[in-house]
Amino acid sequence: MAKRPSAFACRDCGDTFLKWAGRCPSCGEMNSIAEISAADAAVAAKSAVQTRAAASLASESLESVTQATVPRFATGMAELDRVLGGGLPVGAAVLIGGEPGIGKSTLLAQVAGAVARTHPVLYATAEESTSQVRDRCHRLGITGGALRLVATGDALALAGALVSGDHKLVVVDSIQLLTRSGIDGEPGGVSQIRACAATLVEAAKRSGTALVLVGHVTKDGSLAGPRLLEHLVDTVLSFEGDRYADLRVLRAVKNRFGSTNEIGLFRMGGEGLVEVADPGGVFIADRDASVPGSCIVPTVEGNRCLLVEVQALVNSTDSPQPQRRVSGCDRDRVAMILAVLSRRLRLPLGQADVFVNVTGGAHLNEPAADLAIALAVASAWREVAVPADLCAIGEVGLGGELRPGPRYELRAAEARRLGFQRLLGPGPGAGRGRLVHTRLADAIDAAL
Repeated sequence: MAKRPSAFACRDCGDTFLKWAGRCPSCGEMNSIAEISAADAAVAAKSAVQTRAAASLASESLESVTQATVPRFATGMAELDRVLGGGLPVGAAVLIGGEPGIGKSTLLAQVAGAVARTHPVLYATAEESTSQVRDRCHRLGITGGALRLVATGDALALAGALVSGDHKLVVVDSIQLLTRSGIDGEPGGVSQIRACAATLVEAAKRSGTALVLVGHVTKDGSLAGPRLLEHLVDTVLSFEGDRYADLRVLRAVKNRFGSTNEIGLFRMGGEGLVEVADPGGVFIADRDASVPGSCIVPTVEGNRCLLVEVQALVNSTDSPQPQRRVSGCDRDRVAMILAVLSRRLRLPLGQADVFVNVTGGAHLNEPAADLAIALAVASAWREVAVPADLCAIGEVGLGGELRPGPRYELRAAEARRLGFQRLLGPGPGAGRGRLVHTRLADAIDAAL
């Protein structure tokens, strides 16, 4: 039989040896070396390597201060600075995505033109020619400054421009059309996007140049390409809105340098995007309060409160399958509210088509809008308009109960600032105009 190789290890430091010794060469202890099996020797050797690697780690206490706050610079658009957390951090990589035609290139052209008044900026386009970008800048009134244009899809060349440090900001439109030599695959493929993004982000970090990447989105609204693309960058922004309306919403999906609880609002006009500094009543400016089927809800977007109009239309039908059409809010949530109205309040909605719409291109995603949706549907069915000075806040439960929405004081203050004297719903608050109800049936009776 083959002789089993011997292995020895120190009981104190864990180092392994090929032969026994009375003194451990590593830690110096006497009579600490003993014979072990080959499997134990492999485990001991791996443990010793890990121990030496851990000793080289430079850990810091929570209270230690190693560097100052990351410096930022203004983008020239206060709404974008708000979403970023106070400006664009130096050396940060920002990815902005949105549907085609929503205004991503317009937004970044305006930002590049504003920054170029004081700092050198490079705008790189892989989708258009420089003449097309130049024409867009002229339409937006962007002239002069230190703005340079380049049309290229070479990721290595753009990385070289980043490393050179000649620019304060580099905009790349878009990451899906870049290619890197030596990487297999077509532009927009997983391998190319991953390699190009990693190359540009590493160059931006090394040079301290701010990098803004434009990303395409899929039909379900998510960013195209590998999920790693979102992990590589510091900030992911989503530019949303109805392309047939003029309102645009910019929100942070990920932000390593700030909060994701801020949104920026813009209006698309003939001269580009215009910031909406006071968006409280922008969604209800054209409301006709005398028409049944309309209710106002104070909804919270980030740290802002926006008053949004919910409309409903209920129409009797002889069809065995009545229609349910929802725009601007969760279809499943509306279906649940209709079921509660049918079961708990005995509204005959099973023989009626129901249409629910959120005006102005806004989107309601929070449960606190349930009561306003229920009021709009009940108002449309009864043909009785909701009072013009009333707004509703509350979540509807399956038993017909109402639960309060969060951040009531912020909602109430904004509603009163815009002239709404009555606030209907459960939760805290008292005084003139406060209508507190914990049952959906009582709330509807009080409103209508």
